Amino acid sequence: MPDFIPDVMSDPWIVLAALVLEAVIGYPTALHLALPHPVTWIGAVLAVCEKRWNEPQRARKAWGVVTLVIAVVVTGGAGFLLSHVTGIMPLQTALIVILGTVGLAQRSLHDHVAAVVHAPDLDAARRAVAGIVGRDVESLDGQGVAAAALESLSESFNDGIVAPAFWFLLGGLPGLFIYKAVNTADSMIGHLEPRWRDFGWAAARLDDLLNLLPARLAGALIVLAQGRDWRRGWRVMWADAMKHASPNAGWPEAAMAGALNVRLGGPAQYDGVTHDRPVFGVGAAPSIADVRRGLFTYRKACALLWVLMIAGGLLWRL
Repeated sequence: MPDFIPDVMSDPWIVLAALVLEAVIGYPTALHLALPHPVTWIGAVLAVCEKRWNEPQRARKAWGVVTLVIAVVVTGGAGFLLSHVTGIMPLQTALIVILGTVGLAQRSLHDHVAAVVHAPDLDAARRAVAGIVGRDVESLDGQGVAAAALESLSESFNDGIVAPAFWFLLGGLPGLFIYKAVNTADSMIGHLEPRWRDFGWAAARLDDLLNLLPARLAGALIVLAQGRDWRRGWRVMWADAMKHASPNAGWPEAAMAGALNVRLGGPAQYDGVTHDRPVFGVGAAPSIADVRRGLFTYRKACALLWVLMIAGGLLWRL
């Protein structure tokens, strides 16, 4: 490791190894049945804190900060301890690589979206997409299902792959685990509805901060994955990304809309209430064939992330 790099950083080769291993094996179903994914443990802790402290008579914003601090300290501490558990370098490196895979989601995201592509009928496609989106799916037509799948694919490319890899690189296992804790907290309590607005304020703001650079990197990787047509994706991403209510989610989503020359976003129903959302891109509404193209773009974007890690690994040794 170069002298000017903090010791907390991971070797890019370690991050690359975790990315490759996770892409190959994911989190096997048999393992999940025996040992639920660690993200569910974080969710359980957050649910207990929310049930206990998110009450009208309490100072909700302050208790939301306490909840987030608990999640960060517990996960960061676990990451630190696991990073030093053996002291035997080859064994410790292998352990870090294996544990690093649980914070990444290349395989699972691909499989979930592929299930939408291969669904035999519209009802099956709706059921498949319901596993990766929060909106109401019962009334979605084929184009609506395709749009939901592509939006989830693009946003989760950042949240489930680029951002975790980014913080794994910068902060080792503690950085990876803390990011997953904050991102999970944002998805559970970082909402604008009255019940969550104050309690989830800290989680939402910290998640915005942690995704600030990764989201833009994720958008750039999706754009570059289109090869010679990258200029169209870049134009749409640059023009539309900031339309999103989130300062980060619009970057990969607009990039995907531009890369595939389709239209994403627009009105969607959540719990029976229609929400007006911005539109990304100027193309036609997507079809299932476009989801298949989106998966191909996603695989190339993942490969580009691997290339970045290889380049970083070569520079790391200088």
